[in-house]
Amino acid sequence: MALDVRELRSQPLPTDLEAELSRYEATVADYLAGTLDEDVFRVYRLNNGVYGQRQGGHNQMVRVKIPYGKVTPEQLEVLAHISETYSRGWGHLTTRQNVQFHFVQLEDSAEVLRLLAACGLTSREACGDTVRNVMGCHLAGACPYEVVDISAWADATAQYLLRHPYAQRLPRKFKINFSGCATDCGQAMFNDVGVVAVNRTRDDGTLEPGFKVVFAGGLGATPHPAQALEEFTAREDLLPTIEALLRTFDHYGNRDNKLRARMKWLVDTMGIDELRERILKERKFLRGSVSWPGGIPGLVTERGDAPAGTGTGPIVGAPGATPIKLLKTDPFERWEEANVVRGVANGTVSAYAYCDLGDITTSQFLALAAIQRDFNLDIRITPRQNLAMRGLANGDLRALFDRLSEIGMAKPGAELARDVVSCPGADTCNLAVTQSRGLATAIGSALDDAGLAEVGGVRVNISGCTNSCGQHHISDIGFFGLERRAHGQAAPGYQMLLGGHLGNIEVEFGDKATKLPARNAPEAVVRVVQQFANERNAGENFSGWLERAGGAQKVGTALKELDVFPDPSERPEFYVDFGETGPYVSEVGDSECAT
Repeated sequence: MALDVRELRSQPLPTDLEAELSRYEATVADYLAGTLDEDVFRVYRLNNGVYGQRQGGHNQMVRVKIPYGKVTPEQLEVLAHISETYSRGWGHLTTRQNVQFHFVQLEDSAEVLRLLAACGLTSREACGDTVRNVMGCHLAGACPYEVVDISAWADATAQYLLRHPYAQRLPRKFKINFSGCATDCGQAMFNDVGVVAVNRTRDDGTLEPGFKVVFAGGLGATPHPAQALEEFTAREDLLPTIEALLRTFDHYGNRDNKLRARMKWLVDTMGIDELRERILKERKFLRGSVSWPGGIPGLVTERGDAPAGTGTGPIVGAPGATPIKLLKTDPFERWEEANVVRGVANGTVSAYAYCDLGDITTSQFLALAAIQRDFNLDIRITPRQNLAMRGLANGDLRALFDRLSEIGMAKPGAELARDVVSCPGADTCNLAVTQSRGLATAIGSALDDAGLAEVGGVRVNISGCTNSCGQHHISDIGFFGLERRAHGQAAPGYQMLLGGHLGNIEVEFGDKATKLPARNAPEAVVRVVQQFANERNAGENFSGWLERAGGAQKVGTALKELDVFPDPSERPEFYVDFGETGPYVSEVGDSECAT
């Protein structure tokens, strides 16, 4: 039965939550009345997940936290209502398992926050110098390789740190990611805190499940790989370890220079050994604090964390690894071949719903809620801006395919070459210098035209600037936007990187290949994917092929002929960005919150 949003909104909220939202309403009113300083209001607004857009005025982006990506039918229906009533008819899935709504008017933001609260969601601390959304592997609890089902652990961490005194006014944002095995689908290896489930052998020869905690990773203009804190962290020590990391960052992070304020910079300023020593010392004496969170969280005890499969990780290849190219001709069989993940050890069946550029319309939100109810599914947002639909039976697949086809979400290619990831870019972001979403669409179309959209084992990510919100550093083929100049004019351009990847508790950032005009970037991707598909050995991933091919610089050298800007009078489109109508202008505003 569909949710009545108006009835839901009429239900009273818990007293403390009502007080928090009433305070937000009063603060917005003070700002609109001109009685609250702009800088003070900006910090307050960001801490509540409301972010200014490049369009200025009262246009806001509201970022909704979805811990470990898990969403319910009721929440999908509320998101549909928000998209239709307060945004532009659609929402956007991010690479950090958030949902964003753009062009929300500041005057309406309080009502949006109330609607979220009514269905158990929040935008609190989704932006600003706070602990951001806690991410988790989208296949947790359905993965045949996992050591621990991290779902309850991620949820317990998110709940513990939400509104935590140390989570409010940090030197900079703080990101926590969970993975259930060394495949690292939860992307632990480039975040402030990464938690990867591992086993260690007890004295009696049995395996003890626990965690390997890594820290001080980050992307941005200067990426840093996360470093190991210790070889093994016991389950009862995990939350104290995370709090010790948070406290250490709060104590020693740079509060004077935002550009060097992330935890990764502490590795440079004090050295990894000293930083590690301070974290472990903080944890040792944390028991003396009234907030000591030791022991197994009640949420984990209640829900359990037993692995869905054999718990043997690490593994070779990721769950759902796909062939070089889809071989089926029937539409359903092609979708099943590309989008369905089966847990061989535990019999689980999951399927990806394809979300083009991470966008979901109002009608799609509503249809997904109905599908989730009808099939009794667990749905989670993936880091590649799709939806993992879990808890299926083999007999459900044909009916699910038909339902997804009706709403345009059954394209065979979620997580394949056509599944290009992009940040919002210059569409709404103050920092972006290029229309990354437009390039993503152009690349997808070029791959389709070349018959390469369904090549597996290669992923494309795009950011509209160097900040890596589109995670270009860890993709097989990555781009970040930059301003180019040719024939005395400004023009949109990109730096192409090749060979980024993560897995087996390691991360490799992509190497620079070549710079390109924006208009030639799709052709460059087609050439690289074609070469990869032609030369790849059976079972070989992109990084392995790239090494055999001579590396990023050699492959990039073969693309140098594309780094040419024609005369503007002959090819004026080279001086107009994707989706724009006038000459390219690089307009960068003040940063509120880089991601």
